[in-house]
Parts: sequence; C-alpha cells; structure tokens
Amino acid sequence: MTPPPISHVLLFVLALAGCARIDHIGRPPGLTPTKNAGEQLAMLNPGLPMEARNGAPLREASLWSGGRRSLLGDRRAARRGDILTVVIEIDEEAEISNATARRRTAEENLSVPDLFGIPQRIDKDLPEGASLERAVGINSSGSSGGDGSVSRSEELTLRVAATVTDVLPNGVLRISGSQEVRVNFELRELLVSGFVRPEDISRQNEITHDKIAAARVSYGGRGQITDVQQPRIGQQVLDAILPF
Repeated sequence: MTPPPISHVLLFVLALAGCARIDHIGRPPGLTPTKNAGEQLAMLNPGLPMEARNGAPLREASLWSGGRRSLLGDRRAARRGDILTVVIEIDEEAEISNATARRRTAEENLSVPDLFGIPQRIDKDLPEGASLERAVGINSSGSSGGDGSVSRSEELTLRVAATVTDVLPNGVLRISGSQEVRVNFELRELLVSGFVRPEDISRQNEITHDKIAAARVSYGGRGQITDVQQPRIGQQVLDAILPF
C-alpha cells in the first residue's frame, strides 16, 4: 500500500490544529455542556438508599434522628453525588541559585631520540632546526563554567464546588469539579480533581487544596486573546523538531 504524500499528512495535521479555534471564530467560545457529564451522572446515581431502622425510613423531622437532614445532622459530603467546596489558596515563592566552575589541564610529551638510528637519518633531510628527537607533543586545556538561577512566585485564590464522583472501598472520596466563566469573547475555566478523606472536610463542608491527595488544579482559558498569545501550530512543530 502506497503511503499518502507528505503534503496530505501536513494538511490533515493543520486541519486538526485549526478545529480547536473554529469554535469561536466570530463568536464567543462555547461552554462545556454539563448534561451527561461525570458530575451529573454521580448526582443521578447516588448509590445505596437512605438508612432504615426496622425496615422503615427514619423520620427526617425529628430533632434527634441520625439523618443528615435533621437539625443536628452531619451535612458534610460523604456519598456519591454530594457537593463540597474546594478552597484553593496558593501563595508560594521559591528561589534557586547555582554556580559551577571546572578547569582541566593536561600535557603529554613523546620523544624518540634513538629508534634504530631512524631519527638521526631523517634529521639530515629535514630543514635546519627541525628534528625528530621530540617526535610527538600534545598539550590540551579545558575549562567550563555555569551560572543559573530560578525565581518563581505564585499566588492563586479560588473557590469552586466539586462533586463526589466515587467512594473508594477504604472510604476515601474521589472528587471532581469544574467552573467556567465567560467574559465577552474570553472563557476562563477552572478544573479540580483528587482524593479526600471525609475526616478532612470541615463542618462548613469545605476542604483546602493541601488536604487533597493527587490534586490536579488547572486554571486557564480559551478565546480570542488566548489564541493570539499562543504561537502558531507550525512554529510549535518547528520548535519541537529543529535541533538548532
């Protein structure tokens, strides 16, 4: 089977790269649909039914019942489909400075003053001042130095509602949340996911990002301004394959 020409492959790649921007040409970027999303499916399928006592449901109106909707009930997220608030407060600053220096010097000399009389015989035919007494001489030296520094400062304060999408066998909750805000032709989106312990959820049904295991936080966006700030797909390809 004859492989397709390189020009066809290139056009196909460029077409795929442009599909991401076609969505908001001449109009604002579209919001991600929430129907049939993972969070909605978790809410529609909460899992096991409510607890029952002697085969009858607990009376939710009782002040002393153990139900979650009672006056003294625990309303923290604990089941699939429950919602909790994730508080993201990142204020970090790091600075790293490194300096290295290296120097090497080597010298090698090889002389053959007596080698079956060959140097003396050849010296007669050599120009004045030339001799094979010191046949080989090698001198080398090298030095290298490096200086690097890294300075980073990050500050981020966000709050987002997340949904319990699964309850693991050990009781740990898997959470996932998303938030999208569109202003004119620019869409800002916040994504968060990870694993939390029910014990770490506060009485206000909130949890901070430092108590989320395998936390994944993404704060970015898409739209006309973001497209202008990004290099073109051709430039990104060249930056990846060019060795110089």
